[in-house]
Amino acid sequence: MDIQQKPHSTEIEQKILRRSIFCTLFIASSGIVFGIICGSMSIIFDGMFSALDAGMCSLSLLVSRLLGQPHSRRFQYGFWHVEPLVLAFNGSLLTLLCLYAFVNAVKGIADGGRELELGWAIVYAVTISIFCFTLYFKQRRLNKKVESELIALDTKSWLMSACISSALLVAFIISWFLEGTRYEHLNVYTDPFALAVLTLVLIPVPIKTVKSALSEVLQMTPDSLDNKIESVMAQLRLEYGFQDYSNYATRMGRGLFIEIHIVVPENMENSGIHKFDQIRDRIAEAIGEEGPDRWLTISFTQDPKWL
Repeated sequence: MDIQQKPHSTEIEQKILRRSIFCTLFIASSGIVFGIICGSMSIIFDGMFSALDAGMCSLSLLVSRLLGQPHSRRFQYGFWHVEPLVLAFNGSLLTLLCLYAFVNAVKGIADGGRELELGWAIVYAVTISIFCFTLYFKQRRLNKKVESELIALDTKSWLMSACISSALLVAFIISWFLEGTRYEHLNVYTDPFALAVLTLVLIPVPIKTVKSALSEVLQMTPDSLDNKIESVMAQLRLEYGFQDYSNYATRMGRGLFIEIHIVVPENMENSGIHKFDQIRDRIAEAIGEEGPDRWLTISFTQDPKWL
């Protein structure tokens, strides 16, 4: 079994997530306050989206701390399984929020729209758009070094928040230009219409996250990983004349779990440990992704019953 015992450092990951929580709480409180002042359900949705995002980011921070802990006797395989569970939970909440907001938007249109204080709404949209885009680009740059799925999800949330604010800004500006024209009566529909469009555009993002996370929770083997291992083993089988082999692999969060069992021919019975270790090294190098998150078990036998 190939396991590196040194714990995966998550200090940078936790620092980024903590900063993101404070910034998200600021966005959430601003959105709710400005939404009430402006009478805008779309701005309130933006605030509620950020409030929910802050809660999800707090869960991600908890997961990051768990992943940084050494393996215990009770959780001998580590805490990797918690990461996809949190991603699935977070994505599900975002999906429900989008659905709820869309229903409210449709209801708002059916009820004849609502009046909107455009001045404060535009100020809010400009400020929050700049703030969110700044956090998005900075966090994306940092995650190129950290390569964290939790930060990647949080970065997507910042992009979604930035797109929401930007779309609201465009809608508010259009509504502002309509004032004093013969189309001014349509201004009451700007807010619910913008909210409906936003939710329809945003909802595929959390759905995709839930789908990906559930595949890991159910321990479904990615086709690319299975094909890679099969290719490596097929080549070694031709080279060494292995009678048979079996392989099992899955991803769970940032953890990669692989088991390979090989039935060796009789002429390799006295090859020695060193020879088999060389084969292990070749397989490990071909699979790649070496590190503390890879669990690689390679066994050799002459009895097919151990496959």
